[in-house]
Amino acid sequence: MSPSNALVVIGGGLAGCEAAWQAAETGVRVELYEMRPKRRSPAHQTDTLAELVCSNSLRGAALENAVGLLKEELHRCGSLILTAARMHAVPAGGALAVDRASFSAEIEARIAAHPRIELRREEISEIPTDRRTIVACGPLPSDGLADSIDHLVGGGRLHYYDAAAPIVATDSIDESKMYRKSRYDKGGGDDYLNIALDREGYLQFVHDLRTQPRHEPKEFEKVSYFEGCLPIEEMADRGDDVLRFGPLKPVGLADPRTGRAPYAVVQLRKENAAGSALNLVGFQTRLTWPAQKDVFGKFPGLENAEWLRLGVMHRNAFIDSPRLLDRFFRLRSHPSVAFAGQVTGAEGYVEAAACGMIAGRAAARELLGLEPIDVPADTALGAVVAHVQNTATHDFQPANVTWAYFSSGPDLPRHKRERHRVLAERALVRIAAWEAAHGTLLASIR
Repeated sequence: MSPSNALVVIGGGLAGCEAAWQAAETGVRVELYEMRPKRRSPAHQTDTLAELVCSNSLRGAALENAVGLLKEELHRCGSLILTAARMHAVPAGGALAVDRASFSAEIEARIAAHPRIELRREEISEIPTDRRTIVACGPLPSDGLADSIDHLVGGGRLHYYDAAAPIVATDSIDESKMYRKSRYDKGGGDDYLNIALDREGYLQFVHDLRTQPRHEPKEFEKVSYFEGCLPIEEMADRGDDVLRFGPLKPVGLADPRTGRAPYAVVQLRKENAAGSALNLVGFQTRLTWPAQKDVFGKFPGLENAEWLRLGVMHRNAFIDSPRLLDRFFRLRSHPSVAFAGQVTGAEGYVEAAACGMIAGRAAARELLGLEPIDVPADTALGAVVAHVQNTATHDFQPANVTWAYFSSGPDLPRHKRERHRVLAERALVRIAAWEAAHGTLLASIR
């Protein structure tokens, strides 16, 4: 790699391709590095750029769905990924699904034909800090690149296994069936919402954990669990009372409605500063997603819950973004290096493309001597940034885009679908202004 004024993008997945495309369209030269076919990650099966390794679905398309809004925002901003996806869409009901082979081929052809993008089929194992660089390696970087990332971020902050507990939308729960209390009234005394379980309800929960279907990991995902981070079904397998002495421990949580400690307690904690999302404390799990909805939906107050994220446990390298990255995904300790995609903790293909767009535009503008433009709040793109910047969370974990980072107010409709429609309309107005500002300032220097 020779020094130049070109932007370096490491990784030819959705985030890397989008970052390279956005930067090149902005007017800078890009060197896009992809290690395949010389070397593959355990998940990849082809050598094409932007391979969809898990599913051909880019999830819901309706604007009342947060990821549907994110796709529309990306499309209106000239996203390469969304352009290719819509060109190669296949019928999938309310979701956007694509023909994976033609989708990847379309992106690779466009990248290869772009006059300002040089595609290099080489492995990068050392991140250049003397060049403007975007690391978009995805959740499975090569060992050399992982070591370089770990060294760059200070060691010990590159997580290799994702153990994420479910997150529920606060406005979808029935709080009247719960009570607010911190263990032994510590902190504010009411930092947690508690769901009391009697003996019958608890034993039913343990039975469900033992009998419901579980996600079977792929060979490269198999891990030895940390004792302090066991899946709840693993704890249930070890004995009837293990969970009662673990995450469902009722000690210090007497129910103020009865004055007695319940048999077991499920605790919910704020996931963000606004309190619009709640985390089920200690509920990392390998249950399948349908099983999780069934099992957790039996808890009092969660019968009609809207799940913003369901629990996952799999191999997934990501950095502690809220403490390491700024709002343009630049590394605070080395501002010339930015990150994009799933390595930031933005979970999902569409979210990866969103990161690529934001990081690619910001890096390109800096190379052109311009200030990056903040992504507007109360947009789906802004929600991706807000998640990656969410210092309020106790244990940062990857997550999909949700409505949790949108502002609420008395002027919004109470009905959820209508409220989301109004928020989407507002978001698209703000994204139009952001896109116009980006283009206008660029035009002024050309």
